[in-house]
Amino acid sequence: MTQSCLEIISDYGLRSIGIGERLLPRSDFTLCHEFTLIGSGLIWNLYFGLVAMALGFFLATALALAKTSPRAALRKPAEWFIFVFRGSPLFIQFFLAYELLVLLPRTGITLFDLTIETAWTTKAWAGALFVLFLNTSAYSAEIFYGALCAVPKGDLEAADAYGFTGWKKFRKVVWPTTLRLAWPAYTNEAIFLVHATTLVFFSGFPAYQQSGDALYYAKYFADKTYNPFIPYPIAAFYFVLVTLALIWLFGMVNRRLNRHLPGAQRPKLKVRPQIIR
Repeated sequence: MTQSCLEIISDYGLRSIGIGERLLPRSDFTLCHEFTLIGSGLIWNLYFGLVAMALGFFLATALALAKTSPRAALRKPAEWFIFVFRGSPLFIQFFLAYELLVLLPRTGITLFDLTIETAWTTKAWAGALFVLFLNTSAYSAEIFYGALCAVPKGDLEAADAYGFTGWKKFRKVVWPTTLRLAWPAYTNEAIFLVHATTLVFFSGFPAYQQSGDALYYAKYFADKTYNPFIPYPIAAFYFVLVTLALIWLFGMVNRRLNRHLPGAQRPKLKVRPQIIR
């Protein structure tokens, strides 16, 4: 019995998160099957990218500030953290993280007579997210560090003239200027991060019950149909849409950060996605 496209969307639209048909279609694939399942898998890509980006922003800020610190006890750990995660391939980070997490005792870790479960750490939603969080934190920290170093001396002198010191000076002058300078590069990092989520289910982290991301389902259809020229362009199409949405969203923030400047002087957001890190 041939299914309509609406029935296919109803059955497989949320399959990647465990809602809908349990079994994947085995034959008689239609474009609707491919668009629906690949789009369903995109939910995982958005989850990994957006959550890692949101959490990584705060760690990146702390790392950037630590790297500018005159105290070696703060500066050196930040420098080494950034160096390690920027200096090693993300795929290897996924692989090593998974191999280390599976070495944890299956019964959990006992601390002070309390057993802490460890099985969940090998799930992609947790373990892979943690790796992406650390990776984007390192790259973003280097972006913020460069912006911190580029804050105009005149802005700092003006803050001193107004009597701003400590936290007030940082909050009202240093950090807003840092964000304005860093935002174009940070936009590129956000786009690259979402693209990098396609590595999750090709690394050590397995897909549970064939519930993977967009590229996982694209590969499934390519293997079944022996035709990669349909599913992979569909996956690329979805990522282009996500990229356009990110450019629009970050562009709005960029305009907000530069709202105090005259229209002709407001820097336009220039997006240059990184092909190779």
